[in-house]
Amino acid sequence: MARSRRRAAEAEAVRETVGGGVAELRPDPDRPRAWTLLVDGAPQSHVDLDDPGRLSFPYQRRLGHVVDLAAPAGRPLTAVHLGGGALTLARYVAAGRPRSTQQVVEVDAALVAFVRRELPLDPNARVRVRAADAREGLAKAPDGRADLVIADVFGGARTPAHLTSTEFLAEVRRVLAPGGTYAANLADGPPLAFLRGQLATAAEVFPHLALAANPAVLRGRRFGNVMLVASGVPLPAAELTRRVAGDPHPGRVLHGREAIEFAGGARPVTDAVATASPAPPPGAFDHLT
Repeated sequence: MARSRRRAAEAEAVRETVGGGVAELRPDPDRPRAWTLLVDGAPQSHVDLDDPGRLSFPYQRRLGHVVDLAAPAGRPLTAVHLGGGALTLARYVAAGRPRSTQQVVEVDAALVAFVRRELPLDPNARVRVRAADAREGLAKAPDGRADLVIADVFGGARTPAHLTSTEFLAEVRRVLAPGGTYAANLADGPPLAFLRGQLATAAEVFPHLALAANPAVLRGRRFGNVMLVASGVPLPAAELTRRVAGDPHPGRVLHGREAIEFAGGARPVTDAVATASPAPPPGAFDHLT
């Protein structure tokens, strides 16, 4: 461990101006080939090149549980990732489910180039990365092919408005295979109006829903990440609940009637009235760095 710390300490942060601001890859002091990606100081993702199956951020671990439960262990998936970051989830799928076919859509071409240069993908991974707007890229995906669609898109630390509507989710459902799963990383804080609206929006398109987050976030006590999961078929809610509760940072899962009640009468969001998610307060994600 001491040797790893020395090697990490010797590594220097790498910075580059990209479309969304200043991207920084900050070395992990405990792992010699692990890095945290930040954009304009906001942590985006963490990746360990020596162990891509290791997910450090709590929200990434929860998305990883959805990946693990999407099909029997080891079975290849067809996955669409909206938002690239450090390509952490694409690397995770490739490591745990070899021969998976993956498409990553990331609007920031300069960020893609920076990440791929500094943190190269495994050449055996079947991952295509397209520089395009998430919704435009999704519109080009074929009908009914994806086992999994993961949305983790932030612009200036906010989910863009055009990725929050029923029209957007209708496109997601079009792309999903009949038993496919949609998972989105969202962020909100008191009074959780954005999150409740997103749950009501998803309920317009998908019959089966779940939320997973830190209990304090779901109680409206602080700002944080929330994972929304949706499908046309029943979700493995009991196993997802068990895994999320057993994480190093335990979370809570709401599903079924409890999830619908959480929406609290919020109205679905359409393109005509969609707004971006709220900006995080200063220091909201300092615990990730």
